[in-house]
Amino acid sequence: MKGCQTMTVAEQMALVKRGAVEILLERELEEKIDRSLKTGVPLRIKAGFDPTAPDLHLGHTVLLHKMRQFQQLGHEVCFLIGDFTGMIGDPTGKSETRKALTREDVLRNAETYKEQVFKILDPEKTKVVFNSSWLGALTASDMIGLAAKYTVARMLEREDFGKRFANQLPISIHEFLYPLIQGYDSVALKADVELGGTDQKFNLLVGRELQREWGQAPQSVLTMPLLEGLDGINKMGKSLGNYIGISEPADEIFGKIMSISDELMLRYYELLSDLALSEIDKIRIGIRDGSVHPMEAKKQLGREIVARYHGAVAARDSEENFVKRFRDNQVPDVIPELVMAAGEGKILLGRVLADAGLVKSNGEGRRAIQQGGVKVDGEKVSDDSQELVCAGEYVVQFGKRRFAKIVFK
Repeated sequence: MKGCQTMTVAEQMALVKRGAVEILLERELEEKIDRSLKTGVPLRIKAGFDPTAPDLHLGHTVLLHKMRQFQQLGHEVCFLIGDFTGMIGDPTGKSETRKALTREDVLRNAETYKEQVFKILDPEKTKVVFNSSWLGALTASDMIGLAAKYTVARMLEREDFGKRFANQLPISIHEFLYPLIQGYDSVALKADVELGGTDQKFNLLVGRELQREWGQAPQSVLTMPLLEGLDGINKMGKSLGNYIGISEPADEIFGKIMSISDELMLRYYELLSDLALSEIDKIRIGIRDGSVHPMEAKKQLGREIVARYHGAVAARDSEENFVKRFRDNQVPDVIPELVMAAGEGKILLGRVLADAGLVKSNGEGRRAIQQGGVKVDGEKVSDDSQELVCAGEYVVQFGKRRFAKIVFK
């Protein structure tokens, strides 16, 4: 890729617009990029992440990839950790008030965020900032002044607030503060551009308004789509179990990529891959005319994603393990091992599944057996009262990708 100083405004905009839903205002952003090229002063790009959960998944990385593209263009990226806003809880898309996190929860999650984001972002070109450093310094008088910048009527224009108000559902006063203090982050950072998901549009536009109030040029707003999860329908999220965590084992990531639909695969290519759009178009056309097999395209995507988070060797091994499991019906070379106390008795298979971490509970283990999703030494088990003799070794499999070796000694 050309460097920032050798790419034209049109070339930079083409990369910036890749996968984006909307740019407000596009002409403004073109002018900012043009000014940056002429002056040599990089734009300041902001994206905020509230550390409400300890692990990032591929849905989170859509914004991170866009941030990295701005880095590749030579601009300055601010990875904002919302340690202050995280204790309030973003009300976006919620039908009820969110439970507030403790500061300890937020800080613990923030540390894991910092460890994970540099698998995508260039640490030498990333400024990590915590919004508590300026929001925590605001006095009560400052907060009242900030609240005076927006009316209740304007807040109710937000779809989720409007619905809750119409349905006579509670809206706490502190939830109205969330868009304001997120917008104030842009003032504090003097952001030129803010990135966010489509569900964040209202909050991002509040940032523009507040910057005007503080005499700053309003930031350009770039919204990215919300990545669908493995089901291809709902937004990727842990609560729905349709996510791919970037800290999950390599085999798990690769296997999940292989399980998605052909249509979703192409969307993942556009939003998560570094492959040029022209190459993605070739894959799309090849699948349509039969010259490219969808499974091979998914393998290529799986290798790229796994290599990003676990390295090239792990990507190769995870593909080989996938082939062994699904084509040759073999057990992977390396699987977790659980050592249990040997004896003359027996133990329920459902409990073994739970103890091995393949399911969350004995009850879930029994249900998995009833549904035909469990094998012992390659043989399917359908009786939920099945027991294992507490001696010797067994290879237990749940679903297509989860294995454990049980050793009694």
